[in-house]
Amino acid sequence: MMAYLPFLGRMNSVGWAKNVPSLGSLVPPLQISLGAGNSPEQTAVVLKIIALLTILALAPSILIMMTSFVRIVIVLSFLRQAIGTQMLPPNQLVVALSLFLTAFIMAPVWQTVHTQALVPYLDGNMSQTEALSISEAAIRQFMFKQTRDKDLGLFVKLAKLEQPKKRLDVPTYLLIPAFMISELKTAFQIGFMIYIPFLVLDMVVAAVLMAMGMMMLPPVIISLPFKLILFVLVDGWQLIIGSLVRSFG
Repeated sequence: MMAYLPFLGRMNSVGWAKNVPSLGSLVPPLQISLGAGNSPEQTAVVLKIIALLTILALAPSILIMMTSFVRIVIVLSFLRQAIGTQMLPPNQLVVALSLFLTAFIMAPVWQTVHTQALVPYLDGNMSQTEALSISEAAIRQFMFKQTRDKDLGLFVKLAKLEQPKKRLDVPTYLLIPAFMISELKTAFQIGFMIYIPFLVLDMVVAAVLMAMGMMMLPPVIISLPFKLILFVLVDGWQLIIGSLVRSFG
């Protein structure tokens, strides 16, 4: 460090240090103040910021409620329990795979929102209200395809509304819970179909152990390797993922 002192002294004598901008000139001024707004426009900006922060905080819930994530994560959880591996695949891997499959399934919807709403809005050819309306219509179209009329009618009756004549008359706050109930029912139906072959294998192993007099040996321990090799031989991951994606049409 002492060896650099003469060099720094020569730099100061030449005047190089005077040309270096200070930290205060690089950082723009920033002022934060609290007080009453002077105009309705200022209040509207504050309300928009609060609404944006609220949406960002609820983004995970929105992702779960209005996309294919519910069905996928429940089916994968059923698959793990049916095989008998308690923590394999781990929860982080199941959630990550569900998120990527959700992004794959919802890609056409997001593409529609991007081309028909986001890009025109950023180019200034569309207002914010119109962009939100087009985005909502694209997501509602996806949810309507996966929602049963019976579930939708349930919430219409609970809300004590008149029977809608067309889909545009159905409020979004009724469509979302109806969509979630339909997704839960479909996921449990797929989970039941997944359980059947593994349950049959467990029953066969239990009957063989009882015939051999090994009643103290848990059948789950013996059947687990057979279920794993059966799942691998039939290429179970390809079958499950392919059926899940095709179930969304």
